[in-house]
Amino acid sequence: MWRRMRRWRLLGMMALSVTAMGSLADAQEVAIYRCTDPTGALTVQNMPCPKGMQQQKKLMTAPAAVPFAPGGATASPARATPAPQQRVAAPAVASAPVAPTTPVAPPAPALTSTSTLPPPPLFECTTHDNGRYFTEDREPATRCLPMQTTNLAGGPATGGGSACEVVTDRCAPVPDQSLCEAWRKRAEQAESTWRFSDEAQATERKERFDQMRRVLDESRCANPTATP
Repeated sequence: MWRRMRRWRLLGMMALSVTAMGSLADAQEVAIYRCTDPTGALTVQNMPCPKGMQQQKKLMTAPAAVPFAPGGATASPARATPAPQQRVAAPAVASAPVAPTTPVAPPAPALTSTSTLPPPPLFECTTHDNGRYFTEDREPATRCLPMQTTNLAGGPATGGGSACEVVTDRCAPVPDQSLCEAWRKRAEQAESTWRFSDEAQATERKERFDQMRRVLDESRCANPTATP
């Protein structure tokens, strides 16, 4: 009796093993084969017995397969562990490229003449009637002043004769420290003469004015800080 109960206990354990190896689907029937050889040895398996062995077949309803924990203990159903969620980093907003700071160049200084040459020498002259002018000529200008003629009786002459008195302007060189100022005054007089001249003389007088301006621009007179 005890031996028979042991065999059926082995049969039940075999059934549980078969169900553990089966699908995890719903409960289904499983065929168990009890094989006895001519010597009386008993074998329980899930396939038909070989030839020459006594076979007993038994159908058993197997529950859904439950995996066994190591050591024969029944393991609790494994809980589905949610897959770790991958955090998708928000794409970094690319900042606009910063242009390298370009040093601001200082403003270009006003173009000034670097010449240290003095302007040509000038002479300041005084006429017989105390008029003044500047000239480049070293020789003073001469003038012929008309003279009043009389007849033998002491009255004004009525004939065709005439006479004049030759006078010479008085001139003196302009000092070096006053040359630039003298050239500026001379250029101003030349500009006034040109602008108020008629068409016949305008071209010649403008050329004279331009010549004086070049003297100022190409000498130390172009830089006011370098002139007295």
